[in-house]
Amino acid sequence: MSAFSTERLTQVLLAPVISEKSTFVAEKHNQVVFRVARDATKPEIKAAVEAMWSKKDEKVEVQNVRIVNVRGKEKRFGRFIGRRNQWKKAYVCLKAGQEINFAEAEVK
Repeated sequence: MSAFSTERLTQVLLAPVISEKSTFVAEKHNQVVFRVARDATKPEIKAAVEAMWSKKDEKVEVQNVRIVNVRGKEKRFGRFIGRRNQWKKAYVCLKAGQEINFAEAEVK
């Protein structure tokens, strides 16, 4: 299937990002937004999405992947200043006619 181990591919995708912007992007540009591991690469993300949502009779194909490093915000707790963790977000563009349904998704 791919050059990556299945153990690594299960650790790459952390969660889908559900927001107004991600819903808009999904409807307009046929993209899905995921929170991914900080050390994940574009080929790993592509392989993970294709492996997780492909079934025997139908296959999910990824056209391209774009990555954004999200900086952690600085927050104050009284007189103390802290910082939230940095994280990585991936915009996964699916080929025309492809769809990922999170409500019916089965985790392999």
